[in-house]
Amino acid sequence: MAKVYIDGQSGTTGLQIFDRIASRDDLELLRIDEDKRHDTDERRRFINAADIVFLCLPDEGAREAVALVENPDVCVIDASTAHRTAEGWTYGFAELNAGQRAAIAASKRIANPGCHATGFISVTAPLVQAGILPRDYPLACYSLTGYSGGGKRMIADYEAEGRPVALDAPGIYGLSLRHKHLPEMQKVCCLTQPPVFMPVVDDYYKGMATSIMLHNRLLAGTPTAEEVHACLTKHYAGQRLVSVMPFGANDPVLYANGLAGTNELRVVVCGNEEHTTVTALFDNLGKGASGAAVQNMNIVLGIDETTGLV
Repeated sequence: MAKVYIDGQSGTTGLQIFDRIASRDDLELLRIDEDKRHDTDERRRFINAADIVFLCLPDEGAREAVALVENPDVCVIDASTAHRTAEGWTYGFAELNAGQRAAIAASKRIANPGCHATGFISVTAPLVQAGILPRDYPLACYSLTGYSGGGKRMIADYEAEGRPVALDAPGIYGLSLRHKHLPEMQKVCCLTQPPVFMPVVDDYYKGMATSIMLHNRLLAGTPTAEEVHACLTKHYAGQRLVSVMPFGANDPVLYANGLAGTNELRVVVCGNEEHTTVTALFDNLGKGASGAAVQNMNIVLGIDETTGLV
């Protein structure tokens, strides 16, 4: 029975991981006393007693936690931004390419993807790998998210009585165009420059819709939207948590909370001969965070990667 410890178990991601694994009989969940969760020596003891450690902490806290690891057999799955582009860490998006699962399975240091980054990478990386999307393409991306993506403070703000009326409307943020997910977006997709990225938060709890917009004349071979769809369908063939909707089968409107409450990601391609949009629909707390973390743990443990997720 694998021993699992969640460092940062009271945060949104930690609680969501706990919900997905608490009832499993193949895991032993190590629980630190509430009054000792900031005690460095006690945390060190729990971290080194575990087979799998989830880090659900701010970046600096995640780096400090990694420094506490003394047991070489401990596998760390970090949900923070701290190690997503760091040397020696494996990026935890299993569907990235044919060898990514094997890399995750063999790794003791796994960086769980960011939520916006998951959407962007899922629709961009396969097109770059196929040679359709040039690495220097001037990409633009917008990404809609529910307010749970902002953590406890944002959740409290949105759910407070007498909240500001501004929260009734979508909120465009990250206006400096230096969002913290940009480094992993660029690196994992092998782009020569980061995309122009516009995140938007709205008044619903969870769910994401991340879209890229493409001028087909700037793509290699000037493919149609249907041909872009065929490329993505081929890339994700046989995947259990990522799928591609049939071309032209989508509803007239895509709703960002369409996959809320699931651990799936669905790719939707729309467009024509001249322009293409590719959208990833998923749950920011599912495939965008905790669901992906549990999937990575399952891969490391050598069991069905959807255990506890479907």
